[in-house]
Amino acid sequence: MDWKQEGRILALIVAVFLGFYYLPVGSERFDHSVTEAFYLAKWYAREHVLLCLVPAFFIAGAIGVFVSQASVIRYLGARANKVLAYGVASVSGTILAVCSCTVLPLFAGIYRMGAGLGPATAFLYSGPAINVLAIVLTARVLGIHLGVARAVGAILFSVIIGLLMHLIFRGEELEKAGAEAVMPDGEPARPLYQNALYFAVMVGILVFANWGRPDETTGLWHAIYADRWAITSLFSVLLALILVIWFGFKARTVLLASLPAAVLAFLVPHESMIPFVAGVLGLSVITARDPGEGGEWFQASWGFAKQILPLLLIGVLIAGALLGRPGHEGLIPSEWVSRAVGGNSFASNFFASFVGTFMYFATLTEVPILEGLLGNGMGQGPALALLLAGPALSLPNMLVIRSILGTQKTVVFVSLVVIMATFTGMVYGSVFG
Repeated sequence: MDWKQEGRILALIVAVFLGFYYLPVGSERFDHSVTEAFYLAKWYAREHVLLCLVPAFFIAGAIGVFVSQASVIRYLGARANKVLAYGVASVSGTILAVCSCTVLPLFAGIYRMGAGLGPATAFLYSGPAINVLAIVLTARVLGIHLGVARAVGAILFSVIIGLLMHLIFRGEELEKAGAEAVMPDGEPARPLYQNALYFAVMVGILVFANWGRPDETTGLWHAIYADRWAITSLFSVLLALILVIWFGFKARTVLLASLPAAVLAFLVPHESMIPFVAGVLGLSVITARDPGEGGEWFQASWGFAKQILPLLLIGVLIAGALLGRPGHEGLIPSEWVSRAVGGNSFASNFFASFVGTFMYFATLTEVPILEGLLGNGMGQGPALALLLAGPALSLPNMLVIRSILGTQKTVVFVSLVVIMATFTGMVYGSVFG
């Protein structure tokens, strides 16, 4: 008998037993935190899984099937031109406007296709961090200085973090570069412009279906928000045409799959989620039944969903129990957070960065949260630290990153974000505090 192994099992059993024995059921804060965990999970399922993650899974699956590995390696691989690779990765958020969870399938797709660790992690950070609408909202609500600092800081962070990840794990990157050198170039199945337009259309669906409501009731942002479903429908029609003309899907099959969504859009015009779900189901059916590339696309997308969704759900439940939803409390009292982020000390900036990495911020929600914290005495430095660390990371996000990169790389990536956000906040607070 392996006594060491049996001892570990016994210790685990005892720990679980004691946890349940002393479970503070009946305590108002504990009971409320459990409720908050499920409220956040419900909100996440309604607002993010269908509109954000499902399109992202299809895009990630498409990267694996329709983009040649040679192309990914050429532009984002370990031997790629660094200016081009980091330039593309660092500004991706201006196009995608996704949250810290939606970026994960896209990151997993390009990393598994051969992207270098540096460009891939630069993309991972910048995707949710450099959101044009969020930066504009930050400048309007929290001040022009904070908005500009957030924009500049996020772009610089993505490049610096990517370069540091490349240098820290340089040995592995050199091995990857050596493997790339002997990898033959594959012939693309179709011209570059066709694949580019195909991905642009799917990104358009992802972006406009999730277009956030602006504060103002006039202007360009509000006009786009008011017509976001019409714009999303236009991109969906373009996707259907592309699948028929360039990808070999039968026109009759695509038309039949699209018909329920079109009919529902007219029958229930104020329930846009219903035709959107019908459209997703139609796309899933025609791709799953396709014996060629379409079937491979569905299988790759489903593989990302199986890996990522369970970890995200676990992370959302834990985050909800600990910190609650915006405007609500979990196990950790919000008063503690408000007190800990006052002034411009190292401790307050570090606390803002560290807590921000574990909180889940949906796109744009960080601005009203920070507005409340600033009103309760939060310093300018910690505010910037939270803006640079919070939207790019979350507990659900970290659980998935670990499944893709492993524990060591995930710890280094998160640590770099926290450390850089902390010291950037201190510098900013000393100037503008």
